[in-house]
Amino acid sequence: MTSSAFALRRPPLTLGIEEEFLLADRRSRLTAPRAEQVIADVGAALGPRVQNEFFATQVEVCTEPAATAADLRRQLVEGRQLTAAAALRADCLLVASASGILGRRPPRITEGDRYRRIAEHVGPLATAAGEFGGCHVHLGSLDKADALLLSIRLRPWLPVLQALMVNSPFAGGMDRNCASWRALRYERWPTVGPAPELDEPGYEAAADRLVADGTILDRRMLYWYARPSEHLPTLEIRVADVNAEVDDTLLLALLLRGLSGVLLDEADRGVPGPAVTDAQLVGAHRQAALHGLRGTGVGPDGAPRPMLQLLHQLLRRSAPGLEARGDLGQVSTMLGGLLASGTGAERQRAVMRRHGSLGDIVDDLAQRTAAG
Repeated sequence: MTSSAFALRRPPLTLGIEEEFLLADRRSRLTAPRAEQVIADVGAALGPRVQNEFFATQVEVCTEPAATAADLRRQLVEGRQLTAAAALRADCLLVASASGILGRRPPRITEGDRYRRIAEHVGPLATAAGEFGGCHVHLGSLDKADALLLSIRLRPWLPVLQALMVNSPFAGGMDRNCASWRALRYERWPTVGPAPELDEPGYEAAADRLVADGTILDRRMLYWYARPSEHLPTLEIRVADVNAEVDDTLLLALLLRGLSGVLLDEADRGVPGPAVTDAQLVGAHRQAALHGLRGTGVGPDGAPRPMLQLLHQLLRRSAPGLEARGDLGQVSTMLGGLLASGTGAERQRAVMRRHGSLGDIVDDLAQRTAAG
């Protein structure tokens, strides 16, 4: 199949990113509950692109839907730099860490009825072991039926992308002996896990049942690793830790778009989908959280394989979709750079070996977050 023939099958998917950052006090490096102050400051520039999150120590920064890698990167850098400047004016640092490295316990939950109700619903899980922050990718525009179809076909590849983006080995002043403490904590929340294989009627019935039986408060608490948005024409991918290097975030988004184009094309042509079980996927996601790219995942055929081998297979599978959008060269370069320097978790451990201080890790992450 040529890339030009591939490009004609469906319109290009757009990309949107949500990044959940932490605020750390400039002196103590402890997480700082100053989100309201930072958001009030930067809101004039970013408007609805900057928002509260579950903890008062967190700020979520979003992009508008982007058609090109250049536009997406520009928005990511702009959002980070403007918010980092506002954080400095609040005497704190903007930190792309998926856990509160030096966090107060328990962290303060953001005021508001919804956050209070969620905290009551999940109980001690809400504040156990500190904050956590993810990076969510929206793929659009997709109607719900196509979003669910894509969700099924992405299932075996999401542990690989999770392993690529691990960035929380330290939390609450401790080495957690893993690559993603965020993922290990978050998997305990209601509905967090691989998305079930559902068509549109099945999705509607499952969502209604989970609300009716009290598992979740509402559909916004569907925390599957891939879920159709209830307010946007997108599929939201929710497996990644937030990462300090902006090009790692861009790499994740472009790989997802390239792979998704190929998978949707295969679905249109009647190519069979993956043959993996929920139990295999749960195990693969746990491997990603514990070991990052050194773990073992599961291929689309259900066979276990090293994450690194699956990552290279993912790049090969994605290549026609990446080439069709002009992203293949950039993705290959960024992926090579990440593999050479290590994942976010490996970089944090390298700083710890050099300096022996968790505060130095916070400083390193803050510098990388704002650098662009």
